[in-house]
Amino acid sequence: MEQVIQVCGSLLILAAFIQAQRGRLFPDSRCYLVLNLVGSIILACLAAVEAQLGFLLLEFSWSVVSAHSLVRTWRPETP
Repeated sequence: MEQVIQVCGSLLILAAFIQAQRGRLFPDSRCYLVLNLVGSIILACLAAVEAQLGFLLLEFSWSVVSAHSLVRTWRPETP
């Protein structure tokens, strides 16, 4: 079951990447950022459970950057 969850998390990130490469999503769009955030959180949790520190670092960082960028999409732009 854990492998299925891991594949789902990976597919979310890959779906965002593929759609961005095809020009259907922009890297600063909320949809792209949500897909990356959810996928990376799933993978970070699994990496933490398995004590895979390198993978945990990567996915945790990915989720922080995605979350930060997502928050910026809701803030009003300052001149």
